[in-house]
This record gives sequence, structure tokens and C-alpha cells, in this order.
Amino acid sequence: MSFRSGLFLLGAWLCSVLGGAGALAQIYPSKPIRLIVPFAPGGSSDLLARGVAKQLGEQMGASMVVENRPGAGGNIAAEAVAKGPADGYQLLFGTIGTHGVGPALYKQLAFDPIKDFAPISLLHVLPNVLIVTNSLPVNSVKDLIDYARANPGRVTFASAGNGSISHLAGELFKTATDVRMTHVPYKGGGAAIPDLISGQVSVMFETVTNALSMARSGKVRAIAVTGLTRWQQAPELPTIAEAGVPGYQVDSWTGLLAPAGVPRTVVERLNAELVKAARDTGYRQQMSTLGVEAVSSTPQEFRTFIVAEVAKWTRAIQQSGAKID
Repeated sequence: MSFRSGLFLLGAWLCSVLGGAGALAQIYPSKPIRLIVPFAPGGSSDLLARGVAKQLGEQMGASMVVENRPGAGGNIAAEAVAKGPADGYQLLFGTIGTHGVGPALYKQLAFDPIKDFAPISLLHVLPNVLIVTNSLPVNSVKDLIDYARANPGRVTFASAGNGSISHLAGELFKTATDVRMTHVPYKGGGAAIPDLISGQVSVMFETVTNALSMARSGKVRAIAVTGLTRWQQAPELPTIAEAGVPGYQVDSWTGLLAPAGVPRTVVERLNAELVKAARDTGYRQQMSTLGVEAVSSTPQEFRTFIVAEVAKWTRAIQQSGAKID
């Protein structure tokens, strides 16, 4: 065989290999994709997950199957995906619970939130709102800080329970402002609302949809949002950071993750589709009606974000003493 013939055959072989790899990437998905959701059907997170599944299915021409696996703060669903096949056909609807608070709160997990997953993209961001009872003589974050310092221990803050986002948001606020507030845990955020309205408790960090509804009906007073930027549905409310507590940020969030080891081509395809979805006017409007902002990120940005979230909540939980019995 001549040297020229050898080069020709080598080139043909390389083209066939690379072409085959490209073809494999293009045929994904070739069967239904299961989206594992760590919550029961019917809740707000389940609705968000189904909205994502519907959008992805339509964009990719694929069958998306939502599978609810609630329990253990989202750990059952996360473990199932972490230990499942890394082929791109079983994905996790991850949350601040599975990849933020949970890894810091639960002492023994059957999975590593960083090493056992391939982050694909952030999906949604949802701030809380700092609301106060109408009888509390404060109208701003500065007022609240000044009042709490002048009346140490008299300000109480309600939460949905020990270790909840509403609890830890309050603990972060206490640490960041060096004020004393007494934590009053409830069995769910809904149980705390009547006592906040009646003045039995002073303050609460509540989800934006519930908080704004109550504030606009005059039942409580909203003074700030917990996110890094002002919330589009309530631009009149400052962030806690801009209101005098630099660096303060508490956002609930969701994101899409696959098991570690999933082919890079799968991650890239799914990420591209989620970037496209986040720019789709109809999808963004649908998410807005559910009270969240549709977002996207690169896989590396999402990984960096998760690492920072676990570190932040680990510090907050250590300072608060929150634990799971």
C-alpha cells in the first residue's frame, strides 16, 4: 500500500468515527426521558417541573415523563438519579433543598451533591419577601434593625420549621446585622401566617407569591426582597442588600441535573435547549404566572453555584443550630 493510499484510508476511518459520534449525539433522545421530581404531585414545584418537561418535550420532539419521588427533603429522588444510569434518560429536577440546604442539614447522605451529578442548567429563581406584622413600627430594613437593637429579643420571626428556608433566611439576617430575634418555628409556612397577621409574631421571610398577596391586601407590610436584584413583580421593594445589609441574598431555586458520567454531548444538548426555553416568551410568561423567573446558565456556572450554596447553608446551619432529628 502506498503512503498516499494509507493516508486516504486513515482519513476515511477518522471521518466514519467522527461522523458516527455526531450521529449518536443527534439521535438523542431516542426514547422517553424521565424527570425525577422530589415533591408530591400538585404542589408549586411539581407544576414548575411539569412546565419544564412540557417545554423540553416540545422543543426536542421527545417524550418527557415526570416521576414524583417525594420524601426525606428531596434526598430519595436525588439518590435515585445519582445511582441511576448515566445515559441522559433519567434527570433530576434539583432544588435548593437537594443541592443547597439538604447536604448541609443532613449528616448522612447516600450521595455526594457535587461529585455524583453533572449540572446542566439553573431553571428558576424565586426570592422570599421580608414581611412584618402591621403593629410593628417599622417600614424599612433599617427601621427593623434599629428597632431590634433597641428592643433585644422582643422581635420574633416565624418560619415553616427548623431548617426551612424561612428559618435559615432569618438566621442569616441575624448574623449579617448583629441583631437578636427570637425564632418561632411552625409546622409549615401556612400555619405561621395567622399569627403574623394577628401580631403574635413580628417578622417572616415568606415566598414571594404568598407575601405579595398578603401585603397588597393590607394584611401585612412588605419591606424588602431577599434576592440579589429587585423582583420584577414588585420593583418598588428594595433588596435587603441594597437596603443596608451588603451581601445578603437568599433565593430559592431549581435546576436540571444528570448523573455524573453522562455523555458531554447530552449535557450540551440539554443545556442548549434550556437556554432556548429561558428566552421563549410564552414559557417565560407561563413561569411568571407561577411566581418565578425562568433563567438558564452554563453547566460550569451551575456547578460553581451549587458549591457556593452548599458552603453558604453549611455556615448558616452551623450558626443556627438547626438539625434533623
